[in-house]
Amino acid sequence: MSGPQRGSRRPQDRKPQDKKLRDKDADPARTVARDVLRAVRERDAYANLLLPQLLRERRITGRDAALATELTYGTARSAGMLDQVIAAAAGRPATEIDGTLLDVLRLGAYQLLRTRIGAHAAVSTSVDLVRSENGMGPAGFVNAVLRKVSQKSEQLWIDQLAPPITDDLIGHLAFAYAHPRWIAEVFSDALGGRAGELQAALAADDERPIVHLVARPGQITAEELALISGGDMGRWSPYCVYLPEGDPGKLDAVREGFAGVQDEGSQLVALTVERAALDGDDTGRWLDLCAGPGGKAALLGSLADLAGATLDAVEISEHRAELISKVVDGLPVTVHVADGRDSGLEPGYDRILVDAPCSGLGSLRRRPEARWRRSPGDVPELVELQKQLLSEALRLVRPGGVVVYSTCSPHPAETTEVIESVLAEHPEVTQVDARPFAAGDLIDPETLGTGPHVQLWPHRQDTDAMFLAVLRRS
Repeated sequence: MSGPQRGSRRPQDRKPQDKKLRDKDADPARTVARDVLRAVRERDAYANLLLPQLLRERRITGRDAALATELTYGTARSAGMLDQVIAAAAGRPATEIDGTLLDVLRLGAYQLLRTRIGAHAAVSTSVDLVRSENGMGPAGFVNAVLRKVSQKSEQLWIDQLAPPITDDLIGHLAFAYAHPRWIAEVFSDALGGRAGELQAALAADDERPIVHLVARPGQITAEELALISGGDMGRWSPYCVYLPEGDPGKLDAVREGFAGVQDEGSQLVALTVERAALDGDDTGRWLDLCAGPGGKAALLGSLADLAGATLDAVEISEHRAELISKVVDGLPVTVHVADGRDSGLEPGYDRILVDAPCSGLGSLRRRPEARWRRSPGDVPELVELQKQLLSEALRLVRPGGVVVYSTCSPHPAETTEVIESVLAEHPEVTQVDARPFAAGDLIDPETLGTGPHVQLWPHRQDTDAMFLAVLRRS
């Protein structure tokens, strides 16, 4: 996503006072969007973490904050496709364009192609951003490129630059919906090669989702959370609330720990752990073997509290373990700093969650820049880790106990193939149908596929593409 830094002064060469004077008239929404995009490119920042921080620091609210959010996330999500359009308009590869200019070009091209913002406003505000930092010469280059971009609609650029749909359907859809081709291929494999579903999945993944809140059981109900937040009750989880707009961090229930931000699919994973049928009584020993960053541990801990159980939460990073401890404060949860592959814990757990580290391909819509950071080479090492963690969980679970394996990825190598590999090595373990446990009382299990695993999708359930499977040790 980045290009060589040529043709502009380094940020450290500019006097802070001069920059303030030059930027004082720049549009605040576009300025903060540019700054987040720059941080994403230069230091691999996470847009969904940095943007809310900058909005608060700069006291940007209301319509300006909404515009900054749309432009930041939309531009980051579309970067790969925008780069090809920019390259065609500029007559050179995007990698040969100075990074500070490329950030603004992406921002301007996104407005021209994927919003209803007028061409004049999109071009002129982009030129102002460049002129405030780089001067008239680079501003003229940006003006010329964006004017050329504006001469065609998004569909016309797709027709010109995407592979022909008759020759390369996957490549065409990948370009049209701003995904790397290899990810579109993974989705196609996971969906059984159904072209219509692939298009729907990529289209849903290309949209910015609304925020999902979780009402912590025993602390607040979803009805109460919906009332005080102005949101709507979730469809799949009895603890979910949809928050169409607004900053969830400003809600008292979130600040006080009664509620949190958590995708509804992740909530179903935790609920499956609590609902899965055991052989024998539940002795109250539960385990979250990969607990960071703590969202599922908090929900599981709340459910354990209501059930009279306790939860051990394992996290390899000491810093992340500290964060988990804050999230689960007051709950019957013990946090252990350890490697989940060799935790040192005593076997005999009734219920174990293995929410394994994964490629994150199922949450790309919530992490807009992630699709351009991942590569196919990331997957094999993750798969080996996933198998080791699942094998350790099967060692720790008691006979008759259950292990729920989940990933935020629909990649078959990280989901069904991991399950098949581990089951082949553990004849004492059987896979049971996860659908009734994920469905609970709100969902018809048949809507969750043919089983025995559950694969959620943005275009089907409007959740992240979470995978979950239930294994029982006989």
